[in-house]
Amino acid sequence: MRIGGEPVRSSHPQDVQLPYDGSTVGTIFQADKEIVDAGVASATAAAPVMREMTLDERAAILRGAHAKLLSRKEEFARAISSESGKPLKEARIETDRSALTLLFASEEAHRLHGEVVPMDASPAGKGHWAMTVREPLGVIAAITPFNFPLNLAMHKIGPALAAGNSVVHKPASSTPISAVMMADLFSECGLPKGALNVITGPGGSIGEQLVFHKDIAMITFTGSAEVGLRLRNLAGLKRVTLELGNNSAVIIENDANLEDAVPRCVAGSYAHSGQVCISVQRIYVHQDIRGEFIDRFVEHARKLKLGHPHDNATDISSLITEQEAERVESWIEEAVQHGAKLLAGGRRTRATIEPAVLADVPANVQISCREAFGPVAGINSYRTLDEAIALVNASDYGLQAGIYTRDIQKAFTAARKIHVGGFMINQIPQYRVDQMPYGGVKMSGAGREGPKYAIEEMTESKLICWKI
Repeated sequence: MRIGGEPVRSSHPQDVQLPYDGSTVGTIFQADKEIVDAGVASATAAAPVMREMTLDERAAILRGAHAKLLSRKEEFARAISSESGKPLKEARIETDRSALTLLFASEEAHRLHGEVVPMDASPAGKGHWAMTVREPLGVIAAITPFNFPLNLAMHKIGPALAAGNSVVHKPASSTPISAVMMADLFSECGLPKGALNVITGPGGSIGEQLVFHKDIAMITFTGSAEVGLRLRNLAGLKRVTLELGNNSAVIIENDANLEDAVPRCVAGSYAHSGQVCISVQRIYVHQDIRGEFIDRFVEHARKLKLGHPHDNATDISSLITEQEAERVESWIEEAVQHGAKLLAGGRRTRATIEPAVLADVPANVQISCREAFGPVAGINSYRTLDEAIALVNASDYGLQAGIYTRDIQKAFTAARKIHVGGFMINQIPQYRVDQMPYGGVKMSGAGREGPKYAIEEMTESKLICWKI
């Protein structure tokens, strides 16, 4: 672990395994209560130092981390691939995106400002001036998931540092290696000691300790809805932002460009074996083009290459654990038992599942209702756009959704009526660039990420008023 810029071990080592074959790729340590307290104490001591740094000083550290991360791209990509099982070519993309997230955060550090308040708009305001300034919250606990172990961490750490906060980072217990590496990289870039601390171990106990700790000002969490809801209920008056997943839907109208829509939907369904919060899970296709879309989709899905994540040719590797693969396999079987048609894939070897294509999936099975977080997509048909919109909205989640159509009226009708945090036109729901606002509604969470928007969550507005 890393506390106050120094390496820390406990008496409880834990192997980190490559999910594809179970081989050991590293050893990490599990934090106890004393180590968690030490991490928070270190961040608390560093918070005043971060607060007093100029915007330019914070931005310079983030720019340095951006450049240094790019110079070590292959090393970080291999670490991500080894701990998460993500194909190496996807891990390289994640490393690039992580560096860009830091660059965006550095730019937003220069834009951190308040505003002048027009006091004399009120009769009682005559002779007064006022302005607002944005100030850091203090110590932020960042709890991050396994599926994007580097970039989702940078979406929390980068804005937190840009805003002048200090951070205690709790990475997923299965993917801690890149987090520790990144803490060392920040130290090399001149980040004050204690401004970024990394503690590792089981999420349940550590997460609750952080939520209850009196010196933690904010919890920013990405993970399951069940855990996120519990953290929010326990947090009291602490600031909380949550990104809790989805079962993303996309509508394919009968005028859609299938040359574009089909390969994008395949990529959106099966990237990182479907372990992406905005993976395409539900596809609603107009009945006029149902057969053509399905034929093309199955053809593209069957071309994906399964293999070891370190093989540059691999498109699909394993899920994070064999238990998760067994769960997804059981959900596929449930859907078939209730009338869905398995058109391709679905076979499991240890933690790896062939990309599964289902058609005519009943609305009451788990593939339709819950977040699969696996390589499976369900294709259903519809008659009218209003019917498709109702099907998309019939979900407890609301992170992102999309539509493919050449008709701008249909596109914006769907955009207005579908209840999600982000809506994509002629693009898959999995589309995300790292400077955009990102977050959901309903059970998909609360708050927004993207450096500009995360900084708003991680700062407080203070009013300063004076009588002339």
